[in-house]
Amino acid sequence: MRVCVLGGTGNISSPMVRLLMEVGHEVTVFNRGQAPGLPPGVRLLRGDRSDRPAFEAAIQNEHFDAAIDMICFNAEDAASTIRAFRKVRHLVFCSTVCTYGVQYDWLPASEDHPLRPISDYGRNKVAAERVFLEAFYRDGFPVTIIRPSTTFGPRWNLLRQIAWEAAWVDRVRKGKPIAVCGDGRAFHQWLYVDDAAPAFVFPLGRDRCVGQTYNMMKQEFGTWADYHRTAMSVIGRTVEMVGVPLATLLAAGVPNVGICETIFSYSTIYTPNRLMRDVPEFRPQISLEDGMRRVLESMEREHRIPDSDKEDWEDRLIAAQRAVGEIKLTPAP
Repeated sequence: MRVCVLGGTGNISSPMVRLLMEVGHEVTVFNRGQAPGLPPGVRLLRGDRSDRPAFEAAIQNEHFDAAIDMICFNAEDAASTIRAFRKVRHLVFCSTVCTYGVQYDWLPASEDHPLRPISDYGRNKVAAERVFLEAFYRDGFPVTIIRPSTTFGPRWNLLRQIAWEAAWVDRVRKGKPIAVCGDGRAFHQWLYVDDAAPAFVFPLGRDRCVGQTYNMMKQEFGTWADYHRTAMSVIGRTVEMVGVPLATLLAAGVPNVGICETIFSYSTIYTPNRLMRDVPEFRPQISLEDGMRRVLESMEREHRIPDSDKEDWEDRLIAAQRAVGEIKLTPAP
């Protein structure tokens, strides 16, 4: 099939484009052309989807059988995608488990769980989903919605729980303690990007996937404390983990703490059973440890590990938390 990928150079879409080529599709990526590294044979259609008239005209001048939209973030984007790809036989839209929010009626959460997003990102993805599903039920627009959980790979730095930052890897190497949120026992699921690619590629042209919404993650889950211990094993040094309440992390102004506030501080478990039923090619194989090793190798190769000695916020945070633990309350006379 002639497949257009909106995006095509990101965390999930890079291995996805490679897989599309490997299984014999003719692939075009639409993006601004600012990221290198397209596989040989992939055609670049340069443009900016935020310029909706130009984007829609460019796509309508092409002849695609299917499309995968990795860069649709709100209802307006979704409506523009529908106009642009009104002639395709199938479109896969990348949503997110952030649509569920963090208050669950049951775990693991399935696709029919109520959506209660708490972040703008999640709320906007919910709005986009509604536009696509309305077009499916009203006009038969052939959409499939994929909701990934945390999907990590070499284009990102090695994740941590409390913040979106990479100096923690250097802290571990130097034997410094690291902070976790609460007691580190919040449950989570992690999926390596190469294992994610089949979830987007193999639904294409499959009638039973049209009109469906799928969770995408490993069935296995673990705690963030387990995650950090695995990372320490990969990094090659074990350090102390110091638990800090979420309220303290927020009050202390930890840089880039938003990811912890909106999802990583909560137990979030989802079931991918529906996806595994309809897309049997989706069978994650890469272990958390192996995936971490690949990410760390990429960080080292590209010199993406900051010097933790240049930042002191985590040292101050841990010192303050330890001081709280040393407080002794004297009984009232």
